[in-house]
Formats: sequence, structure tokens, C-alpha cells
Amino acid sequence: MKIAVCVKQVPAKDAPLVIDASGSWIRETDISFETNEPDSFALEEALRLKEKHSGEVVAISMGPERVKQTIKEALAKGADRGIHVADDKFFALDPLASARSLAAAIQKERFDVILTGLQSDDHGFGQTGVLLAELLGLPHATIIMSIEVQGEHLRLKRELEAGWFQWVELPLPAVLTIQSGINKPRYATLKGIMAAKKKEIATIARDSLGVSSELTQRVERIYLPQKTKKTEFITGSPKEIAAKLVEKLQHEARVL
Repeated sequence: MKIAVCVKQVPAKDAPLVIDASGSWIRETDISFETNEPDSFALEEALRLKEKHSGEVVAISMGPERVKQTIKEALAKGADRGIHVADDKFFALDPLASARSLAAAIQKERFDVILTGLQSDDHGFGQTGVLLAELLGLPHATIIMSIEVQGEHLRLKRELEAGWFQWVELPLPAVLTIQSGINKPRYATLKGIMAAKKKEIATIARDSLGVSSELTQRVERIYLPQKTKKTEFITGSPKEIAAKLVEKLQHEARVL
């Protein structure tokens, strides 16, 4: 079984974020980056499928030179090789342009399964898997909790709302969006870290893929939330307080 898993590098959760001069992205200097947490669950599921059914796991990531570290971490955990779609300005791409680029790189190989995480911790669009499937012309299922390989088909457990689940079957090849928490991601071992140094990372310039960079949506502005405190005391008799509270809930909070 040949499995591709898309992993993204995002700013570390404790990184001090500063908005850049354009106002549409953060200043990336002097902050650390890490593997997108939802993608870690997709990688772990890919490795488990490989261990159970044999085959190859290929980690794919797009971004500047620094994202190779994320690919190397995937290799250290057990992925067999990596593909780096190089682009220094990938953060400016919208979900469709990003998916087009990944799809063009993926089309060069014949994968049986393509896995993505639920969403990214930075932009949080949650559209990569769906768009990849459409662009590649493959069946797709989201929020996957369990994967069973049955010959040329997959039997999948999907998480729905209110504690409900759904079992579906898809033919191979297919694209799956993995639910966070489906498994417990492994740590890289010393042996795995040493072995990763000898594994291949192929670099493909995004510009060489011949895909459109035309944006279908644009981030106008990002900003840090402002912390404010405002407390209002309502005085009067219990009846007056109740009347004032109902009025504020109706006309100010608009929850009634």
C-alpha cells in the first residue's frame, strides 16, 4: 500500500505573534515552528496502515526551506521518504491554490491512500482534503475515526454530531481527512532519527508545477484579539433587576 500524508508546518503554539507590515500575515522572524498537530494524527494513521498492510509512507509538505524539518520529523517517526513543494510565499495562497499545488505534486505518483489532518492550527480552513479529492478525481470522506482495508475497498468510521457515527465504504484510491484524537502519535526514536538522515527528500519548486496562483479569496487583515473588561451592576428591586436584565439580553446581547 502506497500512502501519502500531507503535513504542514505552523507557528508554535507558544510563539510570540507579531503582525507584519502588510497586516495580512505574521512576522516570521524570531519565532519557532512545529508540525501541525492535526496532521500528526494523520501521519500516525498512515504509519499504522503501513505496519499492518506493508508498503510505503510519503510525507508531503509545502513551504520555504524550513519545512524540511517537519518532513524530517515524519521520516524519523517512520515515513519512508519526503516531498518538499518549495514556495517561500505559500502562506499567501488560498486553500484552492494550495490544493492545486499539492495535487500537481501528488499526481506524479500513484498513491492508494492520501491522508490529511482535520485542519491547520494557523489558518484553520479545513479544506485541503476535500479540495485534493476533487482535483484528483478521487472519492473522499471526512472526520475519519477508523480505517479498515478490505481488498480494493476501505471501510471507514466517520464521526457525526451528537455522539453519532457512520460507516461508509470507498473504493481505492481515496483521500481521507483524519479526525484529531483518532490515535496517539508516536515519538521519534533515536534509531529513527539516525535513519531519517539517509532518507530521500525530493524538492519540487511550486512554480515548476504549472498550477494557477490566482486567488479565489483573500485575507484582508489579521489582528490579535484585544482583552477588555466591562462589568455593569444592575440595581433596584428584584422585579426591576429582572426587567432590566431581560431587556439587555434581548436588545444588547441578543440571546433572547
